[in-house]
Amino acid sequence: MYKFSIIDKISLILTIIGAIILGLVGLINFNIIQIIFGEPVNLIGRIIYIIIGVAGIDMVILLFKTKNSCKTK
Repeated sequence: MYKFSIIDKISLILTIIGAIILGLVGLINFNIIQIIFGEPVNLIGRIIYIIIGVAGIDMVILLFKTKNSCKTK
């Protein structure tokens, strides 16, 4: 069984937060990042989106890691 590293745990949390943010944007057109950091997404808002995107990429990598560890047993 694959053991989650601290990076994997943080990425999972950030991915869940990102999914909630995008869900709110899609359902009720409510973007909390724009409300907190300003209407045009400024540098801080863009950095948050980038961090959440990198966390999503890490979750894809984690998916392949766990898939390979399940095959070997």
